[in-house]
Amino acid sequence: MDVSSSMPFVFGQLADTGEFTNRTKEINRLLTNFSSSLNTTVISPRRWGKSSLVRVVAHKAKKSHKKLRFCFIDMFNIRSEEEFYKAYAAEVIGASSGKIKEWITIAKEYIPSAIPKVTFNTPAGEFEVGLNWKEEKKSRSSILDLPEKLSKAKGIRIVVCIDEFQNIAFLKEPLAFQKALRAHWQHHKNAAYCLYGSKRHMMIELFSSPSMPFYKFGDIIFLEKINEADWSKFIVKRFRDTGKTISKSLAVYLANLVECHSYYVQQLAQLSWLRTKKTCTEDMIADAHDKLALQMSMLFQEKTDNLTRPQVNFVRALFDGVSQFSAFETLKEYDLGSSANVQQVKKALIQKEVIDTIGSRINFLDPLYKYWLMSYYFTRRK
Repeated sequence: MDVSSSMPFVFGQLADTGEFTNRTKEINRLLTNFSSSLNTTVISPRRWGKSSLVRVVAHKAKKSHKKLRFCFIDMFNIRSEEEFYKAYAAEVIGASSGKIKEWITIAKEYIPSAIPKVTFNTPAGEFEVGLNWKEEKKSRSSILDLPEKLSKAKGIRIVVCIDEFQNIAFLKEPLAFQKALRAHWQHHKNAAYCLYGSKRHMMIELFSSPSMPFYKFGDIIFLEKINEADWSKFIVKRFRDTGKTISKSLAVYLANLVECHSYYVQQLAQLSWLRTKKTCTEDMIADAHDKLALQMSMLFQEKTDNLTRPQVNFVRALFDGVSQFSAFETLKEYDLGSSANVQQVKKALIQKEVIDTIGSRINFLDPLYKYWLMSYYFTRRK
């Protein structure tokens, strides 16, 4: 990749191998799991780079293991079981063969009610599997076993990667659906599943609760933030590759401004790079950071307007360094109601992806939103 002719930092889209930084431990663990057909769950907050991580590792794995095939399904826009089965069948069949004629043959042979369709929106063709939903019960088992059957028949190993897997909880009768998936997938030896999602608490509930169908389904990887030292090396190199310079200490400063949040580090680095003619300065980074927060003001204001008064007060107490939220003085000063209400408020803020909790520690999920609240919203309200 010629970085000098393009933007050196990538955000808002999947990063490729050249734009990816560190994650050596997670990459090696995923490579081992994929090559061993071991089911894997990857959990991290949104925009920490897990989708890019899975894609990068899949690319590496295919180079080393010629019989590995990967298909990718995103649950973000899937709203029903029927949509899931159609997407699942089409992606698995597409991964099993590069020949369009064979896609149709496979669909007809392995799925009783399939109505295969190929369109040519792209040079490679776009494959769809229509289903006669009246025959859904017969089709469901055939489709869910498709990766295992095709892996055996073709002497390959298919890895099914499903992004935003926690959205399965929003489908009709989600528990029954999860039971159906687990009942089939747990018996597969030649196919494997990589399930990943960004709502940490939902994913933990799905995979760590003994009462849930996916309990102990496979290896669980909790993605951690890339540390400042690794970000520093990456940022310095990308500046250098484009004929510009940034000191190691300023690269660390940049990463820490956005708490090493993958998406924001890349975005802030890009804005700082654009301000740099030759050498990046602290003022350039600080200005880029502040302008970025202001650029997001409308979105952050709307997000805050959707919070209730007790939820806003809880956030303010958090900024004030309060740790004992159920103490009488705290309840009174911040108008939080009862201690039981505090738990409801905390739960609602987690669901709205404002905060996250690890043990007794409460963290803000979005460091730029946190900065905006501290620097603009609460300052304005004083």
